[in-house]
Amino acid sequence: MFMEFLPAWMFLVLTFLLMAGFPVTFTLLGTSLIFGLISFGWGFFNLLPLRIYGIMTSGTLLAVPLFIFMGVMLERSGLAEELLDSMGLLLGRVRGGLAVSVVIVGALLGASTGIVGATVVTMGLIAVPTMLKRGYGKELACGTVAASGTLGQIIPPSIVLILIGDIVGVPVGDLFLGAVLPGCVLVLLYILYILWTAYRHPELAPGYNCEENSQLNYLHMAKALLPPFILMIAVLGSIFAGIASPTEAAALGAAGAVILSAVNGSFSLKIIDEVARSTMQLTSMVFIVLVGATAFGLVFRGTGGDDLVRNAILTLSEGLGSWSVLALIMLFIFVVGFFLDFIEITFIHVPVLAPIMIELGIDPVWLCILIAVNLQTSFMTPPFGFSLFYLKAVTPPGVTTEHIYKGIVPYVLLQLAGLLLVALFPGLVSCFL
Repeated sequence: MFMEFLPAWMFLVLTFLLMAGFPVTFTLLGTSLIFGLISFGWGFFNLLPLRIYGIMTSGTLLAVPLFIFMGVMLERSGLAEELLDSMGLLLGRVRGGLAVSVVIVGALLGASTGIVGATVVTMGLIAVPTMLKRGYGKELACGTVAASGTLGQIIPPSIVLILIGDIVGVPVGDLFLGAVLPGCVLVLLYILYILWTAYRHPELAPGYNCEENSQLNYLHMAKALLPPFILMIAVLGSIFAGIASPTEAAALGAAGAVILSAVNGSFSLKIIDEVARSTMQLTSMVFIVLVGATAFGLVFRGTGGDDLVRNAILTLSEGLGSWSVLALIMLFIFVVGFFLDFIEITFIHVPVLAPIMIELGIDPVWLCILIAVNLQTSFMTPPFGFSLFYLKAVTPPGVTTEHIYKGIVPYVLLQLAGLLLVALFPGLVSCFL
């Protein structure tokens, strides 16, 4: 009985250890090694290096460190800060306009970097104090910044889409094209909510007349706004036009970020050193988790875990239908996102669930976009929402964790509404394909 349900025991042990607070990588590798020895004996160590070598030689995954480098360079060079300042001046007169500018800047930074941590920290340092100074409610200010910072998870070039595409076997360029409209839908939902809140409760999102607005330096604003647009068009345009692969476009983006930093006058050897170190740390974190997840997947599949899950889902589909099963899987990913990071979900659950849903006739590109939109909520849902952690680390002393948690609730609901829209209208994904 134990050996028959070994994959289920393995998954339960992994879940228990993660909930207990053990490091993700050590938990994945430790669980995999123990259950691998139980299942395959010492011969397991002959299989594992081959799988890890496949990760090391993946050309698609090379885009991850390049996009991380691009994002960190934009953040450290001050280009992101200038972008936010300029948008705040441009829309500051409108009631709720400062919050709208935060959403737009979050989308632009997401399209330029795809790194949630850098975006949330940058906007948290700049936008939250400014919004509070202008009379914005703490919950609205914190919720807007935390949610806007996660837009980089769905708006191309998204590291999540790169990882999911590599795991599921879907071309990353197709995922980038398919994610454009869903990302725009989320931006629009956020903006409409802010404007509605400003209309219903003007004291929470006031407009303001500042002296800077009467003397707007449009040349300075153009200098701040154009570089991210140019970089975004260069990176995404080269992919969409078929000129470059995602990896080649990532290299273009990394080089472009360095050039923009030099043009902005903020390029130095110190900046290069800091960016390189941050890139190395973030990339190492992603890839060591990927190695652990690969080991886990090897044991899980080798012990019949795929068949166990497939039979359970197929049994459900016979009684409920593929759409009902898809809804249950989306609910499962949403709930798991309360406790696990998107990387863990991507590497642990997606390799098991996605092939089965594709076998049931679900379009793989549409399924990957649904999963990506769903995974975005994992950054915003307590107790382990990383966007909330990043924001709490940089907010002023008067802002509490309670303010952040309350502020994020409407945006989580908007996120689920966006997920529902993408599910009901698949054309949002296939429009540009």
